[in-house]
Amino acid sequence: MTNDELFKLMADLEARGEADRPADEVFAKIVLIESAIERRFPGQMLRPYKQWKGRPHQFVTR
Repeated sequence: MTNDELFKLMADLEARGEADRPADEVFAKIVLIESAIERRFPGQMLRPYKQWKGRPHQFVTR
C-alpha cells in the first residue's frame, strides 16, 4: 500500500467516524491505520498524514 493509499483510507475512516453514530468498527480501523502510519514514519506521530491532508489532491476516478 502506498502512502497516498494509506492516507486516503485514514481520511475516509475519519469522515465515517464523524457521522452521527459511527460504528465501533470504524474507530478500531482508525487505530490500526494510525499504528501503520506511526510505524512507517517513526517518531513523527501523524504529522505526515496531517501534511498530506493539507495538500490539494486530484484523485483519478476509474
